[in-house]
Amino acid sequence: MKNIGQTDKYLRLVIGLGIMAWGLYIHTMWGLLGLLPLFFMVLGWSPLYAVLGISTLKKKKN
Repeated sequence: MKNIGQTDKYLRLVIGLGIMAWGLYIHTMWGLLGLLPLFFMVLGWSPLYAVLGISTLKKKKN
């Protein structure tokens, strides 16, 4: 079940790319951690949100 909204996805994109760029800048493998926010952005699901019962998805109107 998805629990990440559009704004949250954009934020994860910026954070993920920023971490990766930082890793390239300082020549370290720590930049690979930037793949995690990108991975969960693509999935549209956050395990932390699931545990805490949080969802940033907008409610659909029927």
